Amino acid sequence: MAEFAGVPDGRGRRLAVLVSRFNEGITQRLELGAIDALLRAGVAEADLDVIRVPGAWELPAAARTALATDRYDALVAVGAVIRGETPHFDYVAGAAARGLAEVAAEFDTPVGFGVLTCDTVAQAEARAGGAHGNKGADAALAALEMADLHARLDVARDSGDDAGGESPHDAGNQRTRPSPNVANGPARR
Repeated sequence: MAEFAGVPDGRGRRLAVLVSRFNEGITQRLELGAIDALLRAGVAEADLDVIRVPGAWELPAAARTALATDRYDALVAVGAVIRGETPHFDYVAGAAARGLAEVAAEFDTPVGFGVLTCDTVAQAEARAGGAHGNKGADAALAALEMADLHARLDVARDSGDDAGGESPHDAGNQRTRPSPNVANGPARR
Protein backbone atom coordinates (compact mmCIF):
# COMPACT_ATOMS: atom_id res chain seq x y z
CA MET A 1 0.00 0.00 0.00
CA ALA A 2 1.39 3.40 -0.98
CA GLU A 3 1.29 6.23 1.52
CA PHE A 4 1.73 9.89 0.66
CA ALA A 5 2.32 12.90 2.91
CA GLY A 6 3.71 16.35 2.28
CA VAL A 7 6.17 18.29 4.40
CA PRO A 8 6.09 22.05 5.00
CA ASP A 9 9.35 22.79 3.19
CA GLY A 10 9.36 26.17 1.47
CA ARG A 11 12.72 25.96 -0.28
CA GLY A 12 12.26 26.82 -3.94
CA ARG A 13 8.55 27.57 -3.57
CA ARG A 14 6.85 30.87 -4.40
CA LEU A 15 3.85 31.94 -2.30
CA ALA A 16 1.58 34.90 -1.74
CA VAL A 17 -0.13 35.87 1.49
CA LEU A 18 -3.51 37.49 0.87
CA VAL A 19 -4.46 39.81 3.72
CA SER A 20 -7.85 41.30 4.51
CA ARG A 21 -7.55 44.81 5.99
CA PHE A 22 -10.91 44.67 7.79
CA ASN A 23 -10.29 44.03 11.51
CA GLU A 24 -6.72 45.13 10.81
CA GLY A 25 -5.51 44.78 14.40
CA ILE A 26 -6.18 41.05 14.10
CA THR A 27 -5.24 40.52 10.45
CA GLN A 28 -1.84 42.20 10.82
CA ARG A 29 -0.94 39.63 13.47
CA LEU A 30 -2.17 36.79 11.25
CA GLU A 31 -0.10 38.18 8.38
CA LEU A 32 3.03 38.40 10.51
CA GLY A 33 2.48 34.84 11.75
CA ALA A 34 2.07 33.55 8.19
CA ILE A 35 5.15 35.36 6.91
CA ASP A 36 7.28 34.24 9.85
CA ALA A 37 6.20 30.61 9.38
CA LEU A 38 6.93 30.71 5.64
CA LEU A 39 10.38 32.27 6.10
CA ARG A 40 11.25 29.77 8.85
CA ALA A 41 10.15 26.94 6.54
CA GLY A 42 12.62 28.08 3.90
CA VAL A 43 10.63 30.32 1.56
CA ALA A 44 13.00 33.01 0.31
CA GLU A 45 11.85 36.56 1.00
CA ALA A 46 12.15 37.28 -2.74
CA ASP A 47 9.69 34.41 -3.40
CA LEU A 48 7.04 35.81 -1.08
CA ASP A 49 4.42 38.40 -2.04
CA VAL A 50 1.79 40.11 0.11
CA ILE A 51 -1.52 41.04 -1.51
CA ARG A 52 -3.89 43.29 0.48
CA VAL A 53 -7.64 43.46 -0.01
CA PRO A 54 -10.35 45.48 1.75
CA GLY A 55 -12.07 42.56 3.50
CA ALA A 56 -12.60 38.80 3.64
CA TRP A 57 -15.29 39.09 0.95
CA GLU A 58 -12.60 40.12 -1.56
CA LEU A 59 -10.15 37.31 -0.74
CA PRO A 60 -11.52 34.79 -3.30
CA ALA A 61 -11.37 37.30 -6.18
CA ALA A 62 -7.80 38.24 -5.27
CA ALA A 63 -6.86 34.55 -5.00
CA ARG A 64 -8.32 33.84 -8.45
CA THR A 65 -6.40 36.76 -9.98
CA ALA A 66 -3.16 35.75 -8.24
CA LEU A 67 -3.42 32.13 -9.36
CA ALA A 68 -4.26 33.16 -12.93
CA THR A 69 -0.72 34.59 -13.16
CA ASP A 70 0.66 31.06 -12.63
CA ARG A 71 3.38 32.52 -10.37
CA TYR A 72 2.51 30.73 -7.14
CA ASP A 73 2.89 27.24 -5.75
CA ALA A 74 0.37 28.05 -3.00
CA LEU A 75 -1.49 30.92 -1.38
CA VAL A 76 -2.27 31.76 2.22
CA ALA A 77 -5.44 33.77 2.89
CA VAL A 78 -5.80 35.55 6.23
CA GLY A 79 -8.70 37.59 7.54
CA ALA A 80 -11.02 38.02 10.48
CA VAL A 81 -14.81 37.99 10.35
CA ILE A 82 -16.30 38.75 13.74
CA ARG A 83 -19.98 38.17 14.44
CA GLY A 84 -22.10 41.27 14.90
CA GLU A 85 -25.77 41.90 15.46
CA THR A 86 -26.81 41.21 11.86
CA PRO A 87 -26.52 38.18 9.54
CA HIS A 88 -23.73 39.96 7.62
CA PHE A 89 -21.21 37.65 9.36
CA ASP A 90 -22.82 34.53 7.90
CA TYR A 91 -22.74 35.85 4.34
CA VAL A 92 -19.17 37.11 4.45
CA ALA A 93 -17.69 34.12 6.30
CA GLY A 94 -19.49 31.60 4.11
CA ALA A 95 -18.64 33.35 0.85
CA ALA A 96 -14.96 33.67 1.79
CA ALA A 97 -14.66 30.00 2.74
CA ARG A 98 -16.60 28.74 -0.28
CA GLY A 99 -14.84 31.09 -2.69
CA LEU A 100 -11.34 30.16 -1.54
CA ALA A 101 -12.17 26.45 -1.74
CA GLU A 102 -13.51 26.89 -5.27
CA VAL A 103 -10.40 28.80 -6.39
CA ALA A 104 -8.10 26.13 -4.93
CA ALA A 105 -10.02 23.43 -6.80
CA GLU A 106 -10.25 25.42 -10.04
CA PHE A 107 -6.49 26.05 -10.19
CA ASP A 108 -5.44 22.80 -8.48
CA THR A 109 -3.28 24.90 -6.14
CA PRO A 110 -3.35 24.87 -2.33
CA VAL A 111 -4.87 27.85 -0.53
CA GLY A 112 -4.19 27.89 3.20
CA PHE A 113 -7.31 29.07 5.05
CA GLY A 114 -6.37 31.51 7.80
CA VAL A 115 -9.66 33.38 7.92
CA LEU A 116 -10.92 33.58 11.48
CA THR A 117 -14.67 33.33 12.01
CA CYS A 118 -15.21 34.29 15.63
CA ASP A 119 -18.04 35.48 17.84
CA THR A 120 -15.92 38.04 19.69
CA VAL A 121 -12.78 40.14 19.30
CA ALA A 122 -11.30 38.27 22.30
CA GLN A 123 -11.70 34.96 20.45
CA ALA A 124 -10.00 36.43 17.39
CA GLU A 125 -7.13 37.83 19.46
CA ALA A 126 -6.60 34.40 21.05
CA ARG A 127 -6.19 32.90 17.55
CA ALA A 128 -3.97 35.69 16.20
CA GLY A 129 -0.94 35.02 18.36
CA GLY A 130 -2.69 34.57 21.70
CA ALA A 131 -3.62 31.54 23.79
CA HIS A 132 -4.74 29.51 20.74
CA GLY A 133 -1.63 30.19 18.65
CA ASN A 134 -1.50 32.00 15.35
CA LYS A 135 -3.86 30.62 12.72
CA GLY A 136 -2.04 32.61 10.02
CA ALA A 137 1.09 30.56 10.76
CA ASP A 138 -0.96 27.35 10.82
CA ALA A 139 -2.53 28.17 7.44
CA ALA A 140 0.90 28.95 5.95
CA LEU A 141 2.36 25.62 7.06
CA ALA A 142 -0.71 23.77 5.79
CA ALA A 143 -0.35 25.47 2.38
CA LEU A 144 3.32 24.42 2.17
CA GLU A 145 2.51 20.86 3.21
CA MET A 146 -0.21 20.62 0.58
CA ALA A 147 2.05 22.09 -2.13
CA ASP A 148 4.57 19.37 -1.36
CA LEU A 149 1.88 16.68 -1.33
CA HIS A 150 0.63 17.85 -4.75
CA ALA A 151 4.20 17.58 -6.08
CA ARG A 152 4.70 14.12 -4.56
CA LEU A 153 1.45 12.83 -6.08
CA ASP A 154 2.37 14.30 -9.48
CA VAL A 155 5.78 12.59 -9.52
CA ALA A 156 4.20 9.26 -8.54
CA ARG A 157 1.60 9.60 -11.31
CA ASP A 158 4.13 10.75 -13.90
CA SER A 159 6.59 7.96 -13.14
CA GLY A 160 4.00 5.26 -12.51
CA ASP A 161 5.60 4.79 -9.08
CA ASP A 162 3.08 3.65 -6.49
CA ALA A 163 5.53 4.01 -3.61
CA GLY A 164 5.49 7.82 -3.52
CA GLY A 165 9.18 8.42 -4.15
CA GLU A 166 10.76 11.84 -4.00
CA SER A 167 8.75 14.93 -4.72
CA PRO A 168 9.88 17.06 -7.64
CA HIS A 169 10.63 19.66 -4.97
CA ASP A 170 13.03 17.26 -3.23
CA ALA A 171 14.74 16.54 -6.53
CA GLY A 172 14.98 20.25 -7.38
CA ASN A 173 12.61 19.73 -10.29
CA GLN A 174 9.51 21.85 -9.66
CA ARG A 175 6.49 20.79 -11.68
CA THR A 176 4.93 23.09 -14.22
CA ARG A 177 1.46 23.06 -15.64
CA PRO A 178 -0.56 25.43 -17.78
CA SER A 179 -2.90 27.79 -15.99
CA PRO A 180 -6.55 26.98 -16.63
CA ASN A 181 -7.37 30.62 -17.48
CA VAL A 182 -4.18 32.25 -18.77
CA ALA A 183 -2.83 31.30 -22.17
CA ASN A 184 0.54 33.06 -22.00
CA GLY A 185 1.14 33.89 -18.33
CA PRO A 186 4.57 33.71 -16.68
CA ALA A 187 5.85 30.17 -16.21
CA ARG A 188 5.74 28.67 -12.74
CA ARG A 189 9.21 28.45 -11.25
